[in-house]
Amino acid sequence: MATSIDQGQADGAAHRKRKRRHILPESWRPPEIAEDGSMELVDHLRELRYRILVSIVALIVAALCCFVFFDQLIEVFFHPINTAIATYQANNPEAQVAITTSNITGGFRLWMKIPVVAGFILSCPVWLYQLWRFIAPGLLANERKAALTFLGPAVPLFLAGIVLGYWVCPKGFAVLLEFNPSGVTNLNDANEFLTFEITLLLVFGLSFLLPVVLVMLDKFGLITGAALGKYRSIAVFGCFLFAAVATPSTDPISMAVLAVPMSGLYVVAEIICKRNDKRRAGRLEAGSAAE
Repeated sequence: MATSIDQGQADGAAHRKRKRRHILPESWRPPEIAEDGSMELVDHLRELRYRILVSIVALIVAALCCFVFFDQLIEVFFHPINTAIATYQANNPEAQVAITTSNITGGFRLWMKIPVVAGFILSCPVWLYQLWRFIAPGLLANERKAALTFLGPAVPLFLAGIVLGYWVCPKGFAVLLEFNPSGVTNLNDANEFLTFEITLLLVFGLSFLLPVVLVMLDKFGLITGAALGKYRSIAVFGCFLFAAVATPSTDPISMAVLAVPMSGLYVVAEIICKRNDKRRAGRLEAGSAAE
């Protein structure tokens, strides 16, 4: 009798917890996931809508916070090009380089673009978690632990890629400025430059998620560490090819700075996957022996 009462109280507490967690109408809430992780197509779409909505809300909140620090953020975003211009003009004293806005809406677009991009980076733990919850519902028994194994390395790796891209930007921009002919004034539209820089930073940040993706695929049994080792040389070549295509700048510095860490991260993922495969094989052998 006591057990039934305790179970009823626990169920009631769990129900109240679920009820407090959702402030959206029922039609906008994520669907209940079965024990085996199976869902209907409509439920997948509901899940996707919910995850996107949460990510957008987090992005908006982060962007609004970043509006307060617009002056500091614009200095941060334009520091690489200002550094590159200073280096270029030190080597070419007569060179003329200017950053401009091309039309009457140019300044307004800067005000909108910079906080949104900063908010996107700031809210990365939220949208990375939402991405994980969408692509891997019910695949692992301990969902919280699985989420931590994904988010734990994913967030710092993404931010590390952003930082590395930011570090290489001045060097890459300085190389590109050297292509300007003597006597030609180089005019850079602020919004076009910002789009260029943001693309470069996001390419670096997302590329650094490669080992997380590979390890997760190994956990799901879709790849093995042995397969990663077998195709390592092809993967390294693919990293350099991807870096050459994905980096918007044409200088070899940006390509090398992206490709070399990606290749190293691939090798790290290979080592981790081989260890996981060895542990998985040991558990299977132990289970077979117990039977």
